[in-house]
Amino acid sequence: MAIRAFVFDLDGVITDTAEYHYRAWKRLADDERIPFTREDNDALRGVSRQESLSRLLKGRSISESLAQEWLARKNAHYLEYINQLSPQDRLPGVTAFLNATRGAGLKLGIASASKNARLVLDRLGLTGRFDVIGNGHSVANPKPAPDLFLWVAEALQVPASESLVFEDAEAGIDAAKCAGCLTVGIGKAKVNHADIYLPNGLENANPAAILSQLEADRSTRG
Repeated sequence: MAIRAFVFDLDGVITDTAEYHYRAWKRLADDERIPFTREDNDALRGVSRQESLSRLLKGRSISESLAQEWLARKNAHYLEYINQLSPQDRLPGVTAFLNATRGAGLKLGIASASKNARLVLDRLGLTGRFDVIGNGHSVANPKPAPDLFLWVAEALQVPASESLVFEDAEAGIDAAKCAGCLTVGIGKAKVNHADIYLPNGLENANPAAILSQLEADRSTRG
């Protein structure tokens, strides 16, 4: 079965705003006198803003109104940081890889848990490169539920089984697999259970080579 679309997570795959997320959560945590380390931040990769707050609280209970105020404050901090982004903040290899993917006639989609995904893409100068942009507003159930990948596949008019997802978070790989997509794990996180693993990201990656590897793996299994 031929792959007809490449679907990308945003943070950690197209650009790296993880440091900005960390700084924003850290400011909130410090203001509220909640211990928060970089290791704590690693546990927030690939999950929704609401779930991130729940993990930051570590079992502490707060009212829904206070939770919403804290989330708004964290987002305001984050927006301060991402307004500094520019096309120079694309990760190495991203521009060439997107060009090659488009040249191969494949559709391109974004599936990001972030509600700020479109703003980030605007700052990177990449919004027009993608046929569909799925973000934190697109579905009710965020990753690790499969809903976002199913939404993007439907919007692309491509079956999920003919979509190849590029993810840097364990929750994202799990969600994509649950949706029926094939997967490429990016970076050093726990993503080596993906169908293909690229520890160095898209730098020096080649769409044709990736598709050939998938086909070879399928032939071996078949």
